[in-house]
Amino acid sequence: MTYYSRRNMLRGAASLTGIGLVGHSAWAQLRVEVSGVGATQLPIGVSLFRGEDVAPQKLSAIIAADLVRSGVFRAISGPIGSDESSRPEWPRIRSLGADTLLVGSITRLADGRFDVRCRLWDAVRGVELGAQSLISTSGDLRYTAHRLADWIYEKLTGDKGVAATRIAYITKTGGTAAPRFTLWVADADGEGASAALASSEPIISPAWSASGAQLAYVSFESRKPVVYVHEVASGKRRVVANFKGSNSAPAWSPNGQNLVVTLSRDGGSQMFLISASGVGEPRRLSNSSSIDTEAVFAPDGESLYFVSDRGGSPQIYRMNLKDGSAQRVSFSGNYNISPAISPDGTKLAFVTRVGGAFKLVLQDLASSVVTSLTDTGSDESPSFSANGKQIIYATQIASGARWQEALMTTTLDGRVKSRLTAALGDIREPDWGNFQSAPLK
Repeated sequence: MTYYSRRNMLRGAASLTGIGLVGHSAWAQLRVEVSGVGATQLPIGVSLFRGEDVAPQKLSAIIAADLVRSGVFRAISGPIGSDESSRPEWPRIRSLGADTLLVGSITRLADGRFDVRCRLWDAVRGVELGAQSLISTSGDLRYTAHRLADWIYEKLTGDKGVAATRIAYITKTGGTAAPRFTLWVADADGEGASAALASSEPIISPAWSASGAQLAYVSFESRKPVVYVHEVASGKRRVVANFKGSNSAPAWSPNGQNLVVTLSRDGGSQMFLISASGVGEPRRLSNSSSIDTEAVFAPDGESLYFVSDRGGSPQIYRMNLKDGSAQRVSFSGNYNISPAISPDGTKLAFVTRVGGAFKLVLQDLASSVVTSLTDTGSDESPSFSANGKQIIYATQIASGARWQEALMTTTLDGRVKSRLTAALGDIREPDWGNFQSAPLK
């Protein structure tokens, strides 16, 4: 049996959804590269934490990278302050151009855990903005740094941060002779990745539940596409859609109780609502002679955005779940796929075909204004961050004489992008978990 990448399938007229396949254990640690300049980046000094030179993780560097990746901050890093117990030397701090300053320390305790302390200052007024003291195990230090970055982000912007959230993605290696497909779960910066599932058969379409406790995906391990729900903490999983024909494109309802999937059991490809428990009869949502697929719920759970070729070419439609009526919402081109709705329901990200290129765009749903976000030509699988301020997507980038597949994040204006890369392997189909850890006060 031959398997095709989603990009190859998108270039064919026979399918809307396709298959995105990638992977390898070499992706367990990803390198983040940030490019671009935001319109109003805030300069923040992030001083080396006292004691972090002998700690297993460099907390100040992780925090600085998280803040820069958000697109909101410009980090000034190094030994620019003392620690949380001392008052900063304001003339020197201000001379570096920092508007705010983070200082801290990390101390190993007798039981092997670490005491992490930090203090955030307004460098312009010379007043304290807040402080934190956290106890962390060695293995949780990166997570602790992410939580601190989110605390700083919220203190200075009023919005929730997303450094402590997680992403899922698929990788593939081994070529056609011995392919290896792996479903990974990683921190939002791509680090700390762990394999949730590995198989010699394709795994596609990972989708987080709202709580972050479960992942839905499609596996071909039984030589046909079957939808599973996977408990992330325990690794336990269950089949929720294994009907005659194809079972594909799972998407969670906001309350986590149901999934919408695309089934071909009755002929054609139509959308059905199924229980996340896998119990009960599916309820058909669409009833057309076209292909209806790639559905995502609106945040209020009362409508769906989906892709259909009912008008002759793939376009994005919105369906009212109460009466089943559907209206077209994408008009900027003749080929639009892969919808993703922002957490506040005001913006729609999708992939549009421009000539022979596939580009990520953002549409304001109130005005219908569409903005191009990338200069690449093989974009796919957009997914919003939990705070709605960034989008993760897969694309192809030039790497020497070949094209390399990679994950990217972008701010909503397209100005600041982060690339998650590795030396070998392909990476595809990211989904950014729309959930957050308990906030720090």
